[in-house]
Amino acid sequence: MKRIATLTAVTLAALLSTACVIAPNSERVISDREALTQMSEQAIKTCGAGNVKDVTHKSFTCK
Repeated sequence: MKRIATLTAVTLAALLSTACVIAPNSERVISDREALTQMSEQAIKTCGAGNVKDVTHKSFTCK
């Protein structure tokens, strides 16, 4: 019985610590997606449709 309680406690601790690490990363991914979407829209406005070579969340390049 003591073994099951220990295993449960260790598993719960691992899950809780993992959740703390995953949450901030998922928020960053969402903000990176939003930045990429905005940069893509700006690239199309600046370069014209079909003339965008490369887009990142920080910059873009025209053909």
